[in-house]
Amino acid sequence: MSMMDSEDERITLERELQLLNQEHRDLDAAIFALERLDIRDQLQIQRLKKRKLALKDRIVMISGKLRPDIIA
Repeated sequence: MSMMDSEDERITLERELQLLNQEHRDLDAAIFALERLDIRDQLQIQRLKKRKLALKDRIVMISGKLRPDIIA
C-alpha cells in the first residue's frame, strides 16, 4: 500500500468515524426522548439501543485502526 493509499484510508476512516459518532449521539437523543413519553414503545427503544451498541462496536474498531495501541 502506498503512502497515498494509507492517507486516503485514514481520511475515509476519520470521516466514517465522525458520521458514526453523530449517529450515536442522535440515537442517544432519540432513546432519551422515547423513554420520556407517556406511552413507551419498548420494542422501538430496544431496537435503537441495539443499533447504538452496533455503532459503538464499529466506532471502537475504527478508532483502533486510526490509533493502534503501541506496545513499548
